[in-house]
Amino acid sequence: MGEMSSFQLGVIGALFLSVASSVSIVICNKALMSNLGFPFATTLTSWHLMVTFCTLHAAQRFNLFESKPIDMKTVMLFGILNGVSIGLLNLSLGFNSIGFYQMTKLAIIPFTVLLETIFLKKQFSQKIKMSLLVLLVGVGIASITDLQLNSVGTILSLLAIVTTCVGQILTNTIQKRLNVSSTQLLYQSAPFQAASLFVSGPLVDQFLTKQNVFAFKYSSIVSAFIILSCIISVSVNFSTFLVIGKTSPVTYQVLGHLKTCLVLTFGYTLLHDPFTERNIIGILIAIFGMVLYSYFCTQENKKKQADPLVSQMKDKEGAPFLGLEKEGQEDKNADKDSHV
Repeated sequence: MGEMSSFQLGVIGALFLSVASSVSIVICNKALMSNLGFPFATTLTSWHLMVTFCTLHAAQRFNLFESKPIDMKTVMLFGILNGVSIGLLNLSLGFNSIGFYQMTKLAIIPFTVLLETIFLKKQFSQKIKMSLLVLLVGVGIASITDLQLNSVGTILSLLAIVTTCVGQILTNTIQKRLNVSSTQLLYQSAPFQAASLFVSGPLVDQFLTKQNVFAFKYSSIVSAFIILSCIISVSVNFSTFLVIGKTSPVTYQVLGHLKTCLVLTFGYTLLHDPFTERNIIGILIAIFGMVLYSYFCTQENKKKQADPLVSQMKDKEGAPFLGLEKEGQEDKNADKDSHV
């Protein structure tokens, strides 16, 4: 019982850290890009990852966590895949309207469910699927304003969806099947993510913005916001791996849409962004979907706990939004090989 309570507190803490840090970095980056005119999102992300790795390396040197070796090929492919997915998402935003880009982000949840059902034989109940549908409808109403299609943008969006889903599924799978912590996996993979974006980032940004990141005039206030963004990113990257490892890729995406609702709300409150009745209705519907998702996951986990035979025979979606049960306890004793 004590171990379960400790796990619950750990998950709730991870969820809170993820929400707080993500909303903070969105506000910081919005000020940096919109108000201060620094448009180099992909290059900024590579700096985030380099700072994250340096921070974790310093922590490891001070014995704050133990580094665990992971197969180099697995880590390299995993890191590059995550780096590529970030670049593709930025390209998708550059080639598509904001409305279509939001549709791309919404499509990540159903595609993740599809991949986990096909390749990991995971089962999602009708109640879980219904709650996710309510959530997606709410976020769509709140955030999608226009839909403009083009062939290049559509292809980039599809590639971004696939790489993002696979990357997040692997984040969860590697941690559980290789028995490594979120910190250990992030420490091993961050250099490869940073390297892939450090090389491609300036090219992607120059293609999208027609500006050179190295020719940009860095004022003291721009530099200060970049440093602040990099500091916050350490928490964002750490909490991302932590949440996916403790819950599931789908739960992380649900959490991501809560962040979207909070960003819209904070944008209206703090930055006086336009806010309509449609935004309010969409956010309320999305929150209702999140509550349903958490409730149904919690109920299913209680049933699994009460019936060990069902828990052994079926690997249902067992990561409630509020983290009231540890997902996939049997996975740690199952296949020890990576899916990469």
